[in-house]
Amino acid sequence: MADQLNPKTKMGKRTQEALQNEKWDFVILQEMSNGPITSKASFLENAEKLCEKIRENGAKPVFYATWAYQRGGKKLETFGMDYDEMYQKLYEAYHLAADRNHTLIADVGKKFYELSDKVNLYADDGCHPNEKGSQIAAEIIAEVLMN
Repeated sequence: MADQLNPKTKMGKRTQEALQNEKWDFVILQEMSNGPITSKASFLENAEKLCEKIRENGAKPVFYATWAYQRGGKKLETFGMDYDEMYQKLYEAYHLAADRNHTLIADVGKKFYELSDKVNLYADDGCHPNEKGSQIAAEIIAEVLMN
């Protein structure tokens, strides 16, 4: 999210211009996969700043709460925490950001957690979603926006 706030980066410049020059109903915010855990203070600070800019645009911010790396996967193993712990820390960080900023939250991570033992939602890398995971994410975001 820090890059989105920095007008000197390519992505930040595009984000800032879009928030200044275009009108949006909603803006979806997602941090890098483990950012809410490894850089929690920065995540919360940048989330607040982005929510302010989004509201200045007249739009509503929505947090896209992501999921833990795949249970038993190599990516999770190298991250140094177990599946339940990573899920809980992501859940807490995203919900804290949403509560502090009075925003909507599309809690895709919770749905992944609920389905983790029943359905494979992960691509081969163990951190990105496969087609089924992407479909679930899209459905949850759409439900939040429509309600």
